[in-house]
Amino acid sequence: YNGIKVISPYGIEVPREDERKIEDIFFEQRFRRANWSALIHDVKPYPYVNDIYVKAVVDKVDKDLIRKKNFRIVIDPANSVGALTSPRIARELGVKVYTVNGHLDPMFPGREPEPIPEHLTETSKAVLSINADLGVAHDGDADRAIFIDDKGRVQWGDRTATLLAKYLAIKHPEFPKKIYTAVSSSTIIEDVLKPLGIEVVWLKVGSVDISWTMERNKDALCGFEENGGFMYPPHQLVRDGGMTLALMLELLASENKKLSELYDELPQYYLIKTKIPMSRDKALKVVEKVKEHFKGYRQITIDGVKVISNDFWLLVRPSGTEPLLRIMLEAKTEEKAKELLDTVRNIAEEVLKSN
Repeated sequence: YNGIKVISPYGIEVPREDERKIEDIFFEQRFRRANWSALIHDVKPYPYVNDIYVKAVVDKVDKDLIRKKNFRIVIDPANSVGALTSPRIARELGVKVYTVNGHLDPMFPGREPEPIPEHLTETSKAVLSINADLGVAHDGDADRAIFIDDKGRVQWGDRTATLLAKYLAIKHPEFPKKIYTAVSSSTIIEDVLKPLGIEVVWLKVGSVDISWTMERNKDALCGFEENGGFMYPPHQLVRDGGMTLALMLELLASENKKLSELYDELPQYYLIKTKIPMSRDKALKVVEKVKEHFKGYRQITIDGVKVISNDFWLLVRPSGTEPLLRIMLEAKTEEKAKELLDTVRNIAEEVLKSN
């Protein structure tokens, strides 16, 4: 679970092409080692960084409005760095905080750090047991926020982002009317936001591409992914779980509804996510065959193929990090979703059997 993020002067992770250059230098060992005694620089501790960050987040929402609500929430930072800031942000906003997996431990004893439904069973139970207004779960570096509503249901990030984008567009009519999101996000975004005059721009999967596109174009209301990453330009152009939490608290305070009611107002789809092990070459062949099979439908082909219909959408793409074919789809009925999955699986099996 360890990794290195190289940050550009813009505060955004360096573009993919620069990442590849750095990786090439490392793996080809095109560098020299220095003796420790020759090093003239050291790392200076900066003890105020969390204070500055927390204040920056809190100052961007309506503190008084949130404080009046006396919210009770559960925060699950996965025994990682979110424990240092998210509880502080919530308490600064007058929220009663209950933490789960709240102490720092690099072994992640409480749960796997990926905030997906199967890892958040105990956190959901905690939300229900104390009648919390919501729960929020972070990943290891707390740049993502997955919410659990007052009924204990884990909500995917694109549904959360749809609520937040709608709220921000109405509250701030002066903000741009354009959102950027990955093709892995649900088409409920278009169902809800297009009637408000908000343009939806689909991009390749990966927050770095979304961030750099927003930096170049400077016309974004927000950017987001279905995995809980939300980017709020007045704060910064990268994912930020603490900022997302603060915005959700403001939305909830403003709407005077339960979080479960807000999610239930969104169109309901049956979601399936799965993957099939195969080489990238095979996965690309599956993508081409899926394009052909669904050629009568609207398609987005910037990252695999996303097929969009009135009552379903599906995404088939090679993984960018593993030898896998990733499949995501939503349909208005479970039967339709399973039918679509069977269709894609049959295509994949044909490709795997071929030479």
